[in-house]
Amino acid sequence: MAVLVQGQSVESYPQPSPEAVRGTARRITVIGEEILHRGLRPVTDFGTEELARLIDDMFATLQVAEGAGLAANQVGVDLRLFVWDMTDDWGTRHVGHIANPVLDDLPAERRTLVEEPEGCLSVPGPYMPLARPDLAVVRGQDQHGQPLVIEGRGYFARCLQHETDHLNGQLYVDRLAARDRKAVIQEMGALRERVLARRAAREAARAR
Repeated sequence: MAVLVQGQSVESYPQPSPEAVRGTARRITVIGEEILHRGLRPVTDFGTEELARLIDDMFATLQVAEGAGLAANQVGVDLRLFVWDMTDDWGTRHVGHIANPVLDDLPAERRTLVEEPEGCLSVPGPYMPLARPDLAVVRGQDQHGQPLVIEGRGYFARCLQHETDHLNGQLYVDRLAARDRKAVIQEMGALRERVLARRAAREAARAR
């Protein structure tokens, strides 16, 4: 399997990632909590133990929740930061983090809208089709403040856009028609406890 870490090709990378192994899983915030519905502060203190620990904890939380990406406000932290560990449509694994990300405004000829089912760890359970561009380029910084450019296609492009939305206080359900949004919230009510119980079981198994 091809692996890209911080956008750079590597021969291999452990699964779970070293970050996830070092980290401690945190509680994931749920739709309706204030921190999910507003913009976040930029990261300004780079290279700190606190930031490194947060990134490790976010990877651990992502692994327990079986997600593709996770934003800082999903663990209750007011910072423009997200992490990812996922495999794209072509079998390439992508692992990394980015602070203060900004999506490029790509010309129409470089992107195509693709509708695929989308879910969210902060909306536990349901998925709903949502159209997004199949190409995304995000620019920001790594945990040491170094410039970082990440490009994704297909599912990885969706992940980059979804997580950047989080940092702007937007959930995927906010992009849905009112009827579809209502259906997602109703379905979440039916599935939420089952999903949270599975996460708790994975966290307990990880701690053993």
